[in-house]
Amino acid sequence: MRKFKSFRHAQLFVGVHAAVHNVFNLGRHLVRAEHYRNLREDAFGRWAEAVA
Repeated sequence: MRKFKSFRHAQLFVGVHAAVHNVFNLGRHLVRAEHYRNLREDAFGRWAEAVA
């Protein structure tokens, strides 16, 4: 909370951060390397669509 002007600003940031974090945070230890790379490519593709 130190860097945020209000609780609402912090809450907005955390909401957006959680959505982005869920797209990119994959359980690397749970999948094989090839499958992990495919998941990463898909995540970056979705991110490019979202910000474009």
